[in-house]
Amino acid sequence: MITTRLTLTALLGAALCAAQSGAPRIYNTAKQKLQAGKQVVGGTVSSSDPDIYCAMANAGFDFTWIEMQHSPLTYQEVARMIRACKGASAIPFIRVPDATEGDIQKAMDIGALGIIIPMVESVEKVKAAVKFANYPPIGARSQGGGQYGVLWGSDYRQTANANLVIVAMIESPKGVAIADQIAAIPGVDVVFVASTDLSSFSALKQGDPQYEAMVTTIKDATLKAGLKVGGPHAWMKRPGFAFFQAGGESSLIRTGAQALLGGGVERGARPGVAPTEGAEK
Repeated sequence: MITTRLTLTALLGAALCAAQSGAPRIYNTAKQKLQAGKQVVGGTVSSSDPDIYCAMANAGFDFTWIEMQHSPLTYQEVARMIRACKGASAIPFIRVPDATEGDIQKAMDIGALGIIIPMVESVEKVKAAVKFANYPPIGARSQGGGQYGVLWGSDYRQTANANLVIVAMIESPKGVAIADQIAAIPGVDVVFVASTDLSSFSALKQGDPQYEAMVTTIKDATLKAGLKVGGPHAWMKRPGFAFFQAGGESSLIRTGAQALLGGGVERGARPGVAPTEGAEK
C-alpha cells in the first residue's frame, strides 16, 4: 500500500511539474519511443478501405506509413481512413507526393503526426516541409480547418509542433552528397535510407562496397547531428538504425496466408482451437 501511494504521489508530482513548466502534451507514441532510444516500425498502407487501414493500424505497428506518393489515394480517402480508426495504436504518418504547401498542410489537417518527404535532393525541399508542417513561430502552417482536433484533442494547435515527426528520404547519390546538410536542418527528426531507390539511381546493389559506403555516409551524418536513421524493415539489425518501413497489405496478407497454410499459429491463438469469428475486429 505504501509503495502504491508513493508511486501515485510521484506520478502526480511529475504531472504537476509538467503542467507548471508549460511542457506540451505528447501523444505521438512513435515519437516518444524514438526519443527514448527505441526502434519503431510502420506498416505501409496503400488501400483506401477503412477496414484494411484499421487492421493495419491495430496490428501492433508503431505507425502507419500511408503511401500517397505511389498510390492513387486522395486526401479525402485518407481522412476517412484515419477518422475510422481514431484511437488506434499506430500513429498516422503520410508519405506525401511532394513537399508542397498544399500537400503538407492537407496531410497535417487530416490528422497526420508524421510527414515523410520523398526524393530529397535539396535542402530547400526539406526546409519547405518543415515550414508548412509547423505552426508559427517555428513554421508557416495556416490555421485552417480539419479533423485534427477530433483526433488529438482541443489543445491540438498548442501541441501539434511538439508531436510532429519529419522524415527526409534520401533515394539517390545526389541526396547522399548533401546528407550532412539535410541532417543539419532544424525540425528534421529522421533521415531515411531508401534502399531500393538508392540501388536504382546508383546502379549498385546492396552489399556492394560503394553502395554500403553511401549508406554509411547517410548514417554517420545523421547520427552526428543527433537524429534518427531510417531504412527498410529488413535492416532492423543494422547498428544505428531506429525507424523502419515494413511491407504493405498485399505482402502481409500473402505471408500471413503462407504461415497459416504452412501450419503456423496465429498470434494469440491456441493450437487446435478455432478462433471466435469477429474477435479479430
